[in-house]
Amino acid sequence: MRNRFDEQLEQLNVELIRMGALCEDAISYASRTLMGEGNLAEEVYKADHEIDQKERDIESLCMRLLLKQQPVARDLRQVSSALKMISDMERIGDQASDIAEISSFILGNNIESRLHIRDMAEATIQMVTKSIDSFVKKDLKIAREVIAYDDVVDGLFGRVKDELIGILSQGEMDNAMSEACVDMLMVAKYFERIGDHATNIAEWVEYSITGVHVES
Repeated sequence: MRNRFDEQLEQLNVELIRMGALCEDAISYASRTLMGEGNLAEEVYKADHEIDQKERDIESLCMRLLLKQQPVARDLRQVSSALKMISDMERIGDQASDIAEISSFILGNNIESRLHIRDMAEATIQMVTKSIDSFVKKDLKIAREVIAYDDVVDGLFGRVKDELIGILSQGEMDNAMSEACVDMLMVAKYFERIGDHATNIAEWVEYSITGVHVES
C-alpha cells in the first residue's frame, strides 16, 4: 500500500513539474509577443488551456491520494499544498493570457523598449521555476529565496510605473501613446501578480515542509 502511495506522490511531482513548465512557457510566449518578437499569442492561449487541464488532472490525482490512501501528516501536507499550488499556477496561466491579449493593442509603438518590462518577465519566470523546484526537492532554502525575491519584482513594478509617469509627463502625446502607457501599466501589474502567485506557491512549499504557513 505504501509503495503505491509513494508512486502516486512521485507522479504528483512529475505533473507539477509539467504544469510549472507550461506556466514558464506561457509567460515566455507572452513576454516575447509584448517585445515584438513574433505574435505568439496563440501559443500563450494554448499553454493556458493545457494549464487548465493539468489543474483538473492534478486535482483528481490529489483526491485519489486523500481518499484511497492513508497519508501520514507530512504526506497530507504535501498533497494539500499541491492543491493550493495548482490554483496559483492556473491564475498564472490566466494572467499570461491577459498580457498576450493586451500586447495585440500595443505592438509597433516600441514603448516597451523604454521600460523594465523585460526584467519583470524574466524575474517572474525565475520565481515560478524556483518555486516548483523547491517543492519537488523539498528545499526550504529555495522556497524562502523565492519569497524574498518578490521584493525585486515589486521594485521593478515601481520602476516601470515611474517610467510610464515620466513618458506621460513629457508633454504633448497622441491618444494611441497615452492608451499604450495605460496598457503597459496593466501588463506590469499582471507580471507583479504572477510574482505574487509564485510567492504563494513557495509559501505552501514551506508549509509542506515545516507544517507552518506564514504569509508574506
